[in-house]
Amino acid sequence: MKPLLALPVLCVALGAAPPAIAQQMDDLPPGMQRAEVLGGWQTPSGSRMVALRIALDAGWKTYWRAPGDAGIPPQFNFARSENLADVTFFWPTPEVFDQNGMRSVGYDDELILPIEIRPADPDKPISLSADLDFGICQEICVPVSVALSADLDGPGAPDEAIRTALLDRPEPRPDHARCMIEPISDGVRVTAMMDLPPTGQEEVALFELASTPVWVSDSVAHRDGNTLTAMAEFV
Repeated sequence: MKPLLALPVLCVALGAAPPAIAQQMDDLPPGMQRAEVLGGWQTPSGSRMVALRIALDAGWKTYWRAPGDAGIPPQFNFARSENLADVTFFWPTPEVFDQNGMRSVGYDDELILPIEIRPADPDKPISLSADLDFGICQEICVPVSVALSADLDGPGAPDEAIRTALLDRPEPRPDHARCMIEPISDGVRVTAMMDLPPTGQEEVALFELASTPVWVSDSVAHRDGNTLTAMAEFV
């Protein structure tokens, strides 16, 4: 695994685990072991912290929200849910893979993706329905569509797997980066200079746009002492 630096583009400027609801095994393609909702717990604010769990066979991987040129971007649709007002994803820190000479970003063997869900009416249970479209890869990549559902009521219980994933997240640090933006024929080129000590390994910087999704190229990075410079194009 290569060291990973997640760069949001801000340069314009313990208890018993609750039940899990699993997709039927007959519906899953080769490479997948399980897809399920971890029921989680109710937070003090009245929201509920749950998670999606995707378990894969050894040697298989799935992708991060910004999967790189060789990856398949995941798409999640909760439109069929009832009493659901809002969802917030908390993606754990991914790994960087070399795939046939191209870069992809994702997770080996398992992804536990915490999601905070807010009810429209806090006095009623949430009926969660999630339509998931994502990719899994070994030697070849396979698109997967899975439909999961869970009726979420009551306080639930703390789940160590969800807590661990929440602690393993990349944190935006715009105070460590200085950015330049240049127009190109079909978008912009963003160059970020980061004050970071060397890791002693090959380093990879990932760029994301915090608002409207656009295509982002793989970054090119080089180091000069304690300054890492990375460039990517947004189209």
